[in-house]
Amino acid sequence: MEIFINFAKPMEIKFLKLVKTIEEEGSIANSSEKLFLTQSALSHQLKELEIQLGFKVFHRARNKWELTEEGRELYKVACDVINSIEDGFNTIKKIRSGSAGKIKVSTECYSFYQGLPVFIQKMGVLYPEIEVDLVLEATHKPILKIESKEIDIAIVTSKPSVNKELIYIPVFEDEVFAILHQENKLNHLEYIKAEDFSKVHLIVHSFPLETVAVYEHILKPSGITPLKISAVPLTEVTLEMIGANMGVTCMPKWALGLFKLSDELRLKRIGENGFKRKHYIVVRKSDLDKKYIQDFISYFEEEYRGSFVDFSKRMS
Repeated sequence: MEIFINFAKPMEIKFLKLVKTIEEEGSIANSSEKLFLTQSALSHQLKELEIQLGFKVFHRARNKWELTEEGRELYKVACDVINSIEDGFNTIKKIRSGSAGKIKVSTECYSFYQGLPVFIQKMGVLYPEIEVDLVLEATHKPILKIESKEIDIAIVTSKPSVNKELIYIPVFEDEVFAILHQENKLNHLEYIKAEDFSKVHLIVHSFPLETVAVYEHILKPSGITPLKISAVPLTEVTLEMIGANMGVTCMPKWALGLFKLSDELRLKRIGENGFKRKHYIVVRKSDLDKKYIQDFISYFEEEYRGSFVDFSKRMS
């Protein structure tokens, strides 16, 4: 590393360290051990420096070395530069020490689990110091799990009452659509109302129904129960069933991006204005200053917002 000053040649850091150490230790003899070099090597460096500068840095005496007037100014420069470098590396060290950590993640929306393994794989390349674990068993109660410190980050689609210990960071807004076969009896509708679900076989990812967004926010408030409800945990199987006109499922567009879709599938809006959801990342306030938590949140926002926008455009 080199520092450029107002001389013909750049000055190396080792010369600044030499001047600073000799002044503070009193002589080359006392500086030898601190700089891990022999007295002869240090004497050679000092002569090389003075030739380069064109002035004497020290007045030599047997028992005492004193800075020349120019040397005193050079010593001030050396202190400023070396202290600045040390401060900078200390800051970097603190940043790096906060860059590594283990994050336990859960989500209340099963759609995220389809893309999270790929997301985690990408994070492993970009942020090798961060270890991310998916905690599937926390899906039904992610907020309680984050409060009890069983997980570190929750991804939710509803913002509950105020909690001073948690912070909710909005990520993006999406829209949930009803997915059905083109020969389904609801396909002629411009959009699907809550009461239309009473005539269909609704395929959900899992029970309880309180974890199913379309039931909790659309059907339950309207007092509607579908003709039949089945839980199928594999999205590939659900889409095959829809492709065989065996029912209706509900998903956001972006969650379909990982699957090859049949040309016979149709997406219908739920309600005249659509069923839109806001997604939040939930984290404990006490963890928000950890760099590896910040890195996760930043990359999650970037990755999912991009995936959501790109696939939604392709499906429009």
